[in-house]
Order: sequence, then C-alpha cells, then structure tokens
Amino acid sequence: MITVEVPLGERSYPVLIGPGVRRELDAVVPPEIRRIAVITQADLPVEMEIDRDHERFFVGPGEAHKNLGTVERLCSEMSASGFTRADCVVAVGGGIVTDIGGFVAAVYHRGIPVIHVATTLLAQIDAAIGGKTGVNLPEGKNLVGAYWQPTAVLCDTEVLATLPPREWRCGLGELAKYHWLGGGRLDDLPLDDRVAACVGIKAEVVAADEREGGRRATLNYGHTLAHALETAGNHELRHGEAVAIGLVFAAELAQRLGRIDEAAVAEHRRVVSAYELPDRIPGGFDDNELIELFARDKKATRQLTFVLDGPRGVEPVIVEDRDLIRSALAAMR
Repeated sequence: MITVEVPLGERSYPVLIGPGVRRELDAVVPPEIRRIAVITQADLPVEMEIDRDHERFFVGPGEAHKNLGTVERLCSEMSASGFTRADCVVAVGGGIVTDIGGFVAAVYHRGIPVIHVATTLLAQIDAAIGGKTGVNLPEGKNLVGAYWQPTAVLCDTEVLATLPPREWRCGLGELAKYHWLGGGRLDDLPLDDRVAACVGIKAEVVAADEREGGRRATLNYGHTLAHALETAGNHELRHGEAVAIGLVFAAELAQRLGRIDEAAVAEHRRVVSAYELPDRIPGGFDDNELIELFARDKKATRQLTFVLDGPRGVEPVIVEDRDLIRSALAAMR
C-alpha cells in the first residue's frame, strides 16, 4: 500500500493506493461518526463490507444524472432516513459518484464529512482528489459545485481490473495530461506507482492553490475543448476521450501561438495514440458552437482562456485571435 498526503494543514488527509485498500474504510472513518450514507451506483461491480451502521443511496448511470435534481433527491432521502451532522457520506464509485457525493456532503446540513472510495482510474487520479465537487447544468459541465475536501480517499487498484475497456481508456485520458504536469514517462511505471505519481502531482498542486486561483487551473489541461465536446455532443464522448482530443487541440493552438514547436505537437499525438485514445474531433461538431461553449468555461471571465504548454510549462493563456482558434480546430478534423 502507498500513502500520499494532500497537505492542507489541519485539513490534510491521506490517499491510500493499492490492491484491496477499500477494506481500510473502517480505519479512516472518524471515530465520532454515528452513521454512514453510502452514495453509489446500483450496478457497481465492487463489494464493500462496512461494519458501521449505514444505508445506501443510489445515483443513476451516466452524466444525465449528474444534476441538481439528483442532489436534491439524495439530500431528501438522507433527511427522511434521519441523517444528521453527526454522520458522514462515503462515495463509492467513479468520478460522477465522487463529484455528486462530495457535493451532497458539502451542502447537506451545511457540510458533513465525506470519504471517497474511488473505483475507476479517472476517479483515482483526478476526480476524487482535491475537493472539487459539482454537477452539470444544461449550459455546461460542472457549473454548480463547491470546494469540499474529503477526510480520506481510498484508491483500490484491485477493482480497476473490473473496468470495461472504454472506462479504462476514459481514465487514461486524464492520466495522459500528467505527462505534461511533471509526470514524465508515466507509461514506464507499474500501475500502483503510476496512480501514486498522478495523485502526488495533484496533491502538490492542490496544496499550492486549493481554490483554483492560479496554478490549479493547470489541472484543466485539455479540458476546455473536452468540456465543450461533452456538452455539444450530449456526452456521447466519455470524459477521458474528450480530454485526449483536448490535449492535442491545446498543443495545436500553442504551436500556432509560437509557444511550442511541431515536435511537441507530435509528442502530444504520440502519447494520446499510445493510450489508444482519439486525437481528432469526430464529425458533427460545429466550430461556432464549440467557441461559444469555450466562452462559458469556468476559466473564462471576459475573454477566452485556455491552458496551454509553453516555455514555462503548462499555464492559463488568454487567446484573443479567434482565427487561430479556428485554425487549431481545423487541424483536429
């Protein structure tokens, strides 16, 4: 078992990584907790043995259920079952479950503890770490949420063997971005070490910028186009697939701005292709709609903002020239 700490002073918490660590749940639940609200999905192929008094609440499958209606329903069900501020949430599942479970914990009784048991690669290296929670609106991804740090995160690499191939590749899309955030040749590492390396990078970034005032935006590398593709395509692309496309687009845009050279763009395509992920925008997407969605991105305030590679590494960049954006989109067809 590998333990990585997210260093946030009195709110620091451990991330446990390794095969079977979901069985460490009782060890990380605070002793004063009375009952546990387990938020999960009905079809999740993961067995959880919980010794504490608990009740299960279910989230429907897919992004269509990641909305305020689901949050309201879960809070109502927990209230009807008598959950109070003496209790906690344990979110067992992938990124959708940890996003929803974390948000429910943040708002229920104005905040109760939450522990994440991350069962997908995407959740283990990204969604469950760092305290960003939230749900979607019809207008875009994750537009309503809260920062709410967990008490602990359990990343059980044993359960990754149960993932369908497309869900595995979804996580690889998030993993690919860490190649440019200090991870280097992550594909050379054993699985547990690869997950731990990504968690360590994210923990260090979160500690430096918990609420995305600056550096934490780098964790959104590849996500500006990714979120637009997900919204415009009604989530037919999985998140990691969209991020992979977004990474290559970000490289194409950075090259047109003179921030990187063609060899760096080729390396982006190599990494994405090595993970058997798409590196082109599928047919059916309109450039005008995508650019309109860029303007709704959480990083955008008055101008279009992208996270791009460059001489100083990955950083947020304001891009005013929409012709360059269109040119980069054209290169993705």
